[in-house]
Amino acid sequence: MSSTDFNDSILQRDAFSSEEEEELKFSESEDDPKKLFRKESAYFKRQESKNPLPGIRKTSVIPAKRATLGTVSYQLSIASSDEESSSESEKEDIPDRKPSSPDLPPEYWQVQKLLKFIKAGNPTATIIALSSLRDSDLTDDVIQRGIKESGGIEVLLNILETDESTSKRAALMALRDITSNKKLCRLVFNMRGLETLIPCLDEPSKEIKLLAAEIISKICNIRKARRAMRKGEGINRLVDMLDTSESDWDVARCGAMALWSLAKSTKNKGAIRKAGAIPLLAKLVVAVDVSLVVPVVGILQECASDPTFRTAIRTEGLLSHFVNSLSSDCAELVQFSAKAIFMCAKDEEAREIVFNLGATEPLICIIQSPSLRENKPLLAAATGAIWKCSSVIFENGKSEEIILEDGMESTKETPTQGLVGLLVSLLEDQPEEILINTSGSLYNALRTDLNCYASIVKRADTTPKLISLLKRDNEALLVNTTRVVGELARDEEARTDMERLDGFRLVWSLLKHSSVRVQASAAKAIFPYVESSKTSAEMVRNYVGGLEALVHLLGSSDVEVRSAVAYAIGCIARNPDNLAIMSDHAVVQYLARLAPTPTAKDDELRECLATAIARCCPWKDNCSEFGKLKAVAPICGYLSSPSPKVHRAAAKALHALSADSRNCVTIHQCGVVPSLISMSGSLDEELRYAVAGIMSNIRKLALSAEKIRLL
Repeated sequence: MSSTDFNDSILQRDAFSSEEEEELKFSESEDDPKKLFRKESAYFKRQESKNPLPGIRKTSVIPAKRATLGTVSYQLSIASSDEESSSESEKEDIPDRKPSSPDLPPEYWQVQKLLKFIKAGNPTATIIALSSLRDSDLTDDVIQRGIKESGGIEVLLNILETDESTSKRAALMALRDITSNKKLCRLVFNMRGLETLIPCLDEPSKEIKLLAAEIISKICNIRKARRAMRKGEGINRLVDMLDTSESDWDVARCGAMALWSLAKSTKNKGAIRKAGAIPLLAKLVVAVDVSLVVPVVGILQECASDPTFRTAIRTEGLLSHFVNSLSSDCAELVQFSAKAIFMCAKDEEAREIVFNLGATEPLICIIQSPSLRENKPLLAAATGAIWKCSSVIFENGKSEEIILEDGMESTKETPTQGLVGLLVSLLEDQPEEILINTSGSLYNALRTDLNCYASIVKRADTTPKLISLLKRDNEALLVNTTRVVGELARDEEARTDMERLDGFRLVWSLLKHSSVRVQASAAKAIFPYVESSKTSAEMVRNYVGGLEALVHLLGSSDVEVRSAVAYAIGCIARNPDNLAIMSDHAVVQYLARLAPTPTAKDDELRECLATAIARCCPWKDNCSEFGKLKAVAPICGYLSSPSPKVHRAAAKALHALSADSRNCVTIHQCGVVPSLISMSGSLDEELRYAVAGIMSNIRKLALSAEKIRLL
């Protein structure tokens, strides 16, 4: 729309006399904008006191498609002959009349008056009114209310559809401040504001592009807005903004801010990658301007949840930039770099790269510094990165000495021992995100070397802290804490402390938790305790309903829960009394029903089921009951697995099942005897013993049958 069309479309509602037109003309030599604004105000005030042309309603610059979305509709319509055209009836059609509340401050009415001048449509008055509007505090609630109730957002969005670059720039500046309010930000989106803002990204004016991208970054915190940007080809335009020279870093920064908001959507992550953003981000991440690098790293850490994106990050060598940024003076950059490492370290190869690049030392420095500990988001990011890399850190930790400083207890330890001491100190008075990361790191440490790190944990009196965490409701925290408790149960002193604090009763109660992840971790924490404690059999029976709940979890739909519970049952079944109780709760029926279900990929479930079946056979008629329930043939099928652990567990189960003559026949009919003969030469002593037992039982049955035939 040209300037002339802009003026004509807005002023078509008024008929001017020649005298009035002379009043509206302003001298070209007039330099005082305030005087010009007063003349405009006086003119429009006189115009409003007069009746408009008969049959014509006041119009606005708002197009029909947006007006229907707002609270007010401005349409040009011809009235019928009997329609009232008096000033009284027209006042009812004016949408921006003053609310009845007398308590509103003067700023409210001033904003409404300015918006009235903007709606009039004169380009000069529009620019002046927009400039005056920007002088107001647009982040103030009262002023934002005035803009909303007078239909100001519709007007500002409509200005963006004109060709007046000066007016568009002023309108964008106003919208930038207005969208700081989340409710008004959503209102802009509901009025299809993104459809108007996306074309602004193609404007030749650098300032217009910057402002539009900044507004889009705020609006795209709304989930539906992120989808609208993807459908409207907005992502490609924002990625194009990243391809700039060093002199236009501001354009790249605003584009990166908008993409950062968009990257919260899973589908948008793929769209950003397909738009070719990764090479451009790799170029920008080495920039000197920290204000540019922060949103770039923010995009990468958001997109790193996508496996394909993580591979691209690793291929482009961006992990080294994340590690180098950990030593930056900008706390925000350090935070997002640590979070990027946390996301990328889900892959084993990335963990190795990060460790070899020396990320451990700066991460330890972050959690060691009392001042940085006060920055909870930064501390959460650092502990998260340590958690994901902890399996490599504790396996490959060097024996160099470190000294804790800044008022902390001065000790000489290996880096990994000092790290465990620091992590233990974070187990209380911290947000749950930090507690999750810390407990996850401790689990990996104890799993790697229990003898080395358990003493540090016990010395810090950590057991009561861990038991208190078992009473929380956070799912991830319960999962990691039960894992730590399970590993510590292997240490006699720590296990005694847990029994004194009734910690295992809490672990057992988590079997009834609604989360399958918590159920699985609780079951996994049970069998280290049962294996290590001599008094565990009696204590297990003391948990009212505990064994019944454990057996019933075999009916879970989650494979991990089934595996963990089956292995726990195998450990508990070593005690005859406990096996009798579980048999009464139909453990044989559950296991027989599960025997055919594991797929070729479920080797862990196969191993756990075979172990549980082997341990449950000795009680009364359980062995023959497994045969009647047709559980023998599926166990024979486990021998085709490529896993040696599954071979050993299956052989033990078949050895126990072959005590029943009918099961021996089934084993022979399944054609596994040649496989058993080949396994008899294995280096695994337990496997050889089990195979020998199966062959012995089959041979005994064959000899007995031969004797009966001869008789």
